Amino acid sequence: DVQLQASGGGLVQAGGSLRLSCTASGFSFEDYAVGWSRQAPGKEHEAVSCIDSSDGSTNYASSVEGRFTISVDNAKNTVYLQMNSLKPEDTAVYYCSADLLCFVGNYRYDYQGQGTLVTVSS
Repeated sequence: DVQLQASGGGLVQAGGSLRLSCTASGFSFEDYAVGWSRQAPGKEHEAVSCIDSSDGSTNYASSVEGRFTISVDNAKNTVYLQMNSLKPEDTAVYYCSADLLCFVGNYRYDYQGQGTLVTVSS
């Protein structure tokens, strides 16, 4: 079974940083792209970033590009999302996800784990 466990959320002031972590099991990073999506109250679900370990390619939604960085540690089966210059509009539940495709934006990944809440205060 594909399992994805995210952690690292919390409360941060605008302009601050957080790093989310996700431990994955049940699949290989070589076979699936891994990424992060988010859901904020009253807003549409958004796939914000993904990485394809087969070629190292990454993809970012325009809303986070230049501020967020995704990375993987294959030895630990862990994917990270470094979030810098956070804005109040980044407040959401963030989900670690996996899919055969590395798409962002209005896209729902095939597999999604439990979320971690990120709150950015103004």
